[in-house]
Amino acid sequence: MLNTEKLLSKFNPLTAEVSGAPTVKRHLHDLRGCFADAAAFEKAAAAGNPLLYQVAVVEPANGDGDLHYGVGRLMPGKIGDEYFMTKGHLHSWRAAAEFYFGLTGEGVMLLEDEATGESHMVPLEPNGVVYVPGDTAHRTMNTGKTPLTYIGVYPAKAGHDYGAIAKNNFRCLVLERGGKLAMIERK
Repeated sequence: MLNTEKLLSKFNPLTAEVSGAPTVKRHLHDLRGCFADAAAFEKAAAAGNPLLYQVAVVEPANGDGDLHYGVGRLMPGKIGDEYFMTKGHLHSWRAAAEFYFGLTGEGVMLLEDEATGESHMVPLEPNGVVYVPGDTAHRTMNTGKTPLTYIGVYPAKAGHDYGAIAKNNFRCLVLERGGKLAMIERK
């Protein structure tokens, strides 16, 4: 018997809130080590601990073939020349792919193949879809002036491995250079 309460969710695309869903909130201090400019990070962290992003997590079922989704909201801003970002992750089940659907705002996703380190910067904008292949680390950045909201859909058994990214970070950075968006290798 299906539980109809788990079949329908309502979400607000502006606030990334989902009725009845738990919300994970990440503040600036939670992203220590993610930004390349440590001095700029420490200066910002000394001034406060603002909310950088939140994700409402919806997990209706956990069987084989089931899907989960998250509705995220990433605030605008920068630390030095780097845009506010998510922590980024790989999936615990490395073969798991994911789709991101842009709702509001302007952003990009940084995708990095775990085996080769090959990196790509892909736009995430309203009505846009980004496919994240399996075995690919991914991080979202808000490159605009308003909150970036999106939905990520992934297999229920995907899991999230934040530890691998915390240990090695991403090979590339996405930042503003001369008023333009740029992806450069981390030094």
